[in-house]
Order: sequence, then structure tokens, then C-alpha cells
Amino acid sequence: MLSALPAPLLGLIASTLMLLNILFWVPILLAVSIIKLLLPFKHVRLWIDPLLLRIAEAWIAGNSGWMRLTQKLDWDVTGMESLSPRQWYLVVCNHQSWVDILVLQHVFNRRIPLLKFFLKKELIWVPIMGLAWWALEFPFMRRRSEAYLRQHPEERGQDAATTRAACEKYALVPTSVMNFLEGTRFTAAKHKRQQSPYQHLLKPKAGGITLALDAMGEKFGAVLDVTIAYPDGRPSFLQFLQGHVRQVRVHVRTLPVPRLPNDADQTEAARRELCQNWVNQLWQDKDQLLSSYATKTRG
Repeated sequence: MLSALPAPLLGLIASTLMLLNILFWVPILLAVSIIKLLLPFKHVRLWIDPLLLRIAEAWIAGNSGWMRLTQKLDWDVTGMESLSPRQWYLVVCNHQSWVDILVLQHVFNRRIPLLKFFLKKELIWVPIMGLAWWALEFPFMRRRSEAYLRQHPEERGQDAATTRAACEKYALVPTSVMNFLEGTRFTAAKHKRQQSPYQHLLKPKAGGITLALDAMGEKFGAVLDVTIAYPDGRPSFLQFLQGHVRQVRVHVRTLPVPRLPNDADQTEAARRELCQNWVNQLWQDKDQLLSSYATKTRG
């Protein structure tokens, strides 16, 4: 355990171990992905996709290893009973920090299928990691504003097509489709600008989850509603690497999959409104849970 080292040195060691883990696994990931790219046949996918997932899980296990070595973390995790790596899941979560991704991967690795995140299109250019996300077929979304789409109506529906194409691939092998419904990390400034009705959360968006339900609703066995809290305060990634995070709370609720009507009388807008109402209720419950955590911390 290296957590007693000075914070700058600890951060350097943790960063180095994280980078070495990336440099070891990503080339292997890319090599296998190129085979799949050159042989785009269904029976090849059925063999290679599970192999890619095993490689990614080994990569995540490596991250968990350097975290255990360098961080003195008290994990308070509840609601993990009855999960299966052979089930399809739709996973939703609040978003406070880039640390959330490491937390989710650490908690769920090999307990459920690999989490597939919806990413901003610009992230494909992140050195090394962009290629890794591409190899794992994470969907890259443009997330155009409504004002932009009014000026460029020809681009309307591109994200929907991207989501549907990704979900069609995910239907072949058990997958966990992961969505941060707030669309961005929580900050006090964003919270104020949005005039969010929630004390600890930004407003959730139902667009992505509606598309996922449209494309894979029959495949999903359950919804996992995940709440992450940091009793020491919302950390930056650097603060995490330097060992300033001492406790992480993760609460998982397993919920039935909402069934959206698909009859001709229901417009896309009406279906999205139904999903938005369901998401709003999730967020009310999540906000109450985070308030109870804050009360316990003060107490």
C-alpha cells in the first residue's frame, strides 16, 4: 500500500501505472479489432466480440489493481445482488467527475457485461483512448443543440441513427448500455444556469435512453439505476490520483425495463415525453438519496 506517500509522488506513481496499463492492453485490443474490421461477418463477430470484452475486462482489472495499490479507499457499495454477466442491462447514473468512470468499471467489472458509454464525438481524437473506445464500439454522439438543428435540419436524426446502429451490434453479445443522463458533469455553475429543480443533480435528458429502449428494449433484462456519492467532496481526476478521495458510495437499484408503446398513434415526441417522465421520477428518488447521504456526512 503506497497511500502514505506524499500526494505529488503518489499521483505520479498512480499516473504511471495507469499509463502502463493502457499501453499494454490497447495495442492488443486494436490488433483484435483490425481482424474484425477485415472480416466483417456475423460468425466472426460472434467469436471476436467476446474476446474483445475479455481484453477490456483485463484492462479494467489492471486499473483496479493500481487503485488498490495507491489508494486507501473505503468502498460503500449496495444493491449488487443477483447481477449477471450474461444479461443485457441499461445502466443510468449521475455524473460528477471523470472518476465516476473508474468507479463504475471497478464496481461492475465481470459482475455485468462491459459498460458501453455514449461519448461526445470529439473524444474520438483523445490520444490512444479514442482508438480504444472505437475498438470497443462505444457510440460517438454529436449532441447538436436544438438551435443548431433548426439551422441544419439535414443533420437531425444522426445521433438516433448512430444509437440504433450501435444497439443492433450490442444485441449479438450481452452488453451494458451506459448513459449519464445529465449529459455532462455536475458543477455548481451548471446547476445554477439550468435552474435545476434538483438539489444535487442537473436535469436529466431522456433522448439517448429513449433511443436505446427503441432499439433494444426487448433485450434488456433490467435497468440499473446507479447513484455515486463522494462524502469528501466531488473530486477532480488529479485529486483522485493523489489519494485525496477516502470514501466512495455506490448505490445500485435494479428496476424493471420501462416499456414504451410502439403503436402508430404514439409520435416520437410523445414516446420521449413518457420516457422523460419516467427519468424525472428516477432523478427525484436519486436526489433524495443524495440528500440523505449529505445529512449523514454532516452528522
